[in-house]
Amino acid sequence: MGISTKIKPLGAVKSEVLQEEYHHAKTSSGLDMYVMPKSGYNEKYAMFATRYGAIDTDFMLDDKSGAASTPPGVAHFLEHKLFENPKGNVFDEFAGLGASVNAYTGYTLTSYLFSTTDNFLQCLALLLDFVMTPYFTPESVEKERGIIAQEITMFEDEPGHRVFTNLMNAVYHVNNVREKIAGTTASIGRITPEVLYACHQAFYHPKNMVLFVVGEVEPGEVFQLAEKQLGKTAAQKAEENSSPVVRRIHKAEPFSVKAQSVEMAMAVARPLCYLGFKDNCLQNGNELLKRQLIGSLALQILFGKTSALYSYLYENGLIDLGFGVHYTAERNFAHAVVGGSTDDPEKFAASILKGLQKAREKGIEREEFTKQKRKSIGGFLYAFNALDFIASNFISIHFKGSSLFSYLDMMQEITLDDVEGYLHSQLIEDNLAISTVIPM
Repeated sequence: MGISTKIKPLGAVKSEVLQEEYHHAKTSSGLDMYVMPKSGYNEKYAMFATRYGAIDTDFMLDDKSGAASTPPGVAHFLEHKLFENPKGNVFDEFAGLGASVNAYTGYTLTSYLFSTTDNFLQCLALLLDFVMTPYFTPESVEKERGIIAQEITMFEDEPGHRVFTNLMNAVYHVNNVREKIAGTTASIGRITPEVLYACHQAFYHPKNMVLFVVGEVEPGEVFQLAEKQLGKTAAQKAEENSSPVVRRIHKAEPFSVKAQSVEMAMAVARPLCYLGFKDNCLQNGNELLKRQLIGSLALQILFGKTSALYSYLYENGLIDLGFGVHYTAERNFAHAVVGGSTDDPEKFAASILKGLQKAREKGIEREEFTKQKRKSIGGFLYAFNALDFIASNFISIHFKGSSLFSYLDMMQEITLDDVEGYLHSQLIEDNLAISTVIPM
């Protein structure tokens, strides 16, 4: 299939290590499109995402329309509402085509996705159409408000959710990562059709979005269909003489944590205790990806199941198999979270801090660093067999300003000094907040 002259082909990018390549093009409306052909897969997977998440409550457009402030939970509410259109429920349409469709909202992005073995192009057209065609009525918004309120209430009763959200409120002073992704019952009460339309116009512009397709597909067919489908958007913007680019407004976050500890009593059998280490070394692009990899690798070395600290915690009954660690790095916030169920939260937290201090004094063994680095690379290569892993990570890294194919290069660049530098500068008490849920 020939490529339309309206489409801007930007070529193919190859990874010799992965033995993979993806094709990149841009529609006339400004949408970046990526297709990674993979033969031998019956399943085809597509993800259409916008760089708009729960933290993006305050923004302005470059068309001088002024600043806007929206209630927490709009991004999540909008994700729910886009699945309903004048013809009915989008889930039913995908089911009729033999496809599975879903969506999720995070702090920094909202993604819509489907997987199918048949009717791929029809499904792709439907995906692009329903995401870009908002339809809200006062009645449908009110109905959805009740559904989301029930979801919020359910999460409020979930100890794991509460211990984490309390932790974020202790770690951060003003950053919107403090807010719940779904909002609160009070905040969603202020969401109207007008608010939803305004946020869709601001953030669901092709220039703020990305389309990624992986599977046994022809790139040219995908590019042509997207150009045809989104050409209406380009024409409409041309008529309005407007192509707004959204500018996010984020408050300056202090380096310190807001509170050293927070505690809540709930109906739990055992206490939950999470430690959050605030990371003030914020980056962008490849440096942000590298920071993500350094933080994740450091946590794996220090708290992985083969580590001395994990063995001590487990053997002394301070943790169970639900213990976990996670590092998150985005453009304007980053933190490490360590925690799980424990019978003695005080001893648990003290043991972790003592273990980290011991690691700083002794240093990380080069053999352990090399082993865990190889394990991370092997895990990435193995996961590359899963289309959903490829799609979600491609888009997440794309919105960080880097590329999925840079992962291995960035991983190879990480040194023992990088990991020890993170241990010494970030995993320290000055950056620490502790959240605990105790039995009533």
